[in-house]
Amino acid sequence: MDELLPWIRLTKIGASALRVNRLLDHFGSPEALFASSPSDLRAAGCPAAAAERFLDPIYEANRRDLELMERLQVRLIRRGDGDYPELLREIPDPPPALYVRGTLLPEDRKAVALVGTRRTSDYGRRMAERLAGELAGAGITVVSGLAKGIDTVAHHAALRAGGRTLACLGCGIDVAYPYENRALAEAIVKNGALISEYAMNTPPDAWHFPSRNRVVSGLSLGVIVLEAPARSGALITAVCAADQNREVFAVPGNVDNPRSAGPHALIKDGAKLVESVEDILEELRLNEVQPSLGLDVEPAPPELSPEEDSLLRLLGSDPQPVDDLIIESSLPASQVNATLLMLEMKGVARRLPGNAYIRTRRA
Repeated sequence: MDELLPWIRLTKIGASALRVNRLLDHFGSPEALFASSPSDLRAAGCPAAAAERFLDPIYEANRRDLELMERLQVRLIRRGDGDYPELLREIPDPPPALYVRGTLLPEDRKAVALVGTRRTSDYGRRMAERLAGELAGAGITVVSGLAKGIDTVAHHAALRAGGRTLACLGCGIDVAYPYENRALAEAIVKNGALISEYAMNTPPDAWHFPSRNRVVSGLSLGVIVLEAPARSGALITAVCAADQNREVFAVPGNVDNPRSAGPHALIKDGAKLVESVEDILEELRLNEVQPSLGLDVEPAPPELSPEEDSLLRLLGSDPQPVDDLIIESSLPASQVNATLLMLEMKGVARRLPGNAYIRTRRA
C-alpha cells in the first residue's frame, strides 16, 4: 500500500481538483510532481504560493494514514483505476482520488441524486421518502450528502426499500458528521458506500461542501431538488448538474413556503417538474428498469370502512385541525378521534403537533 502514500499526500494539500489534475497530466504521476522544483511547478502553470504548498513536507503521508484506512476498511481509488466511477470520471474536474468505505458496483451507474434543505417540512420528508424509496425499489442507486433533513430521509428510504445508496461527504471519511447520522453511515457502508475526496481526519469545513456537491451530481444521471430556499447548497448541486450535462429535476411545493423558492426557480429555468418517480424514470429513459429484490415499494392499500374512507377524503398534504374535521364531517367528536386513530394505524394518515392530521399516501 506504500504506493498510495503520494496520492494520500495529494488529498491533504487542499488544492482544487482542476489544478491537481492539470499537474498530474503534466508530470505524469504524484511522485514526479513531488520530485519537481518550485520553478518546474510554476512552469506548469502553478502559482508560486500554490507551488510552495505542494512541496511543503508537512503534507507528507505516513504509515499511520495507511493503518487508519486499513482499520476502517477504506480504499483509495485513483482516477485511472478501473473501479473509479465512470460517470464521475466524465465531469470537468473529477477528484484525482476518492476515499471509499463500502462497495461501488457497476449498477451504481444508474444513480439519481436527491438533495434539499436541512430544515425540511413534513411534506418535504414525505416526498423525499416516497421518491427515494421508489427509485431504490426500481433498482436505481440513490445518491445524497448525508446531511440533516432531505439527505437523511433519502438515504433511510433507499435502505428501507432494500436498495443501494451512496453518501458523498465534505469531510474525512472517518469523521462522524453530522454526529447523529453515524448509525446511518454504518448502514450505508453495508448497502452502498461512503465517498470523500478529502483525506482522513479532515474536518467538515464549510468550504468543502460546495465542492462536495459536484461529486453528488457527478455520480448521478440526474439531480432532484426537493425543498430548498433561494440560498441553498442544494441549488449549488443543481448548478453543478447543469454544468456536467446532467438532468435537473425539481419537486414543486407550497408557494407560501420559503423552502419552495429554490425548486420553483429551477422549474422556471427549465428543470423537469417532478410529481412522481415515473417523471424521473421516463426522462432518464430508465422505464425498463424492473423493481429489485421483488419488493413492493408501496404496499397494497388497506381496506377502509365507509367512515374511514369519508374522513380520509378530507385530508391532504396540508395539516387539518381535528376541530375542522369534526365540523366538515358532521360526525361526533368521539367518532372522528377514533376514526383518525384507525387511519393512523393503517398508515394512511399522520398526527402532527397541534392536534392536526395529514394524509400520508393514497388509499
